[in-house]
Amino acid sequence: MPIRKPKPDRAKLDRVVAQARRDQEEREKGYREQALKMYPWICGRCAREFTHKNLHELTVHHRNHNHDDNPPDGSNWELLCLYCHDAEHSRYLNASAPRGPESDQAKAAGSFKPFAGLEALLKSKD
Repeated sequence: MPIRKPKPDRAKLDRVVAQARRDQEEREKGYREQALKMYPWICGRCAREFTHKNLHELTVHHRNHNHDDNPPDGSNWELLCLYCHDAEHSRYLNASAPRGPESDQAKAAGSFKPFAGLEALLKSKD
């Protein structure tokens, strides 16, 4: 007999998703609109220029990577195109990743032996 899973409350899920989207839009409108009024519509890295037609590709980057730090003078913001913004966050993540042989990640990768004990298992079947 198949196990019946309880059906999710679609109305509740819709309310939660709608509220999350409203909150995100409200937050983005605040500092995004301020930054677009404050700075020229040019990527701060590659100097690509933007117009009303492609403005959706220009993002507001938080220099200290704290999205809740939005000073009214815009000192924590810079406008970056989608590509430069992704590159900046990749660089930030790579810089914070553990490095060197002393890191736990390197130790775990170097000490894992996928076939440990295989020989004993094969001999025990004989």
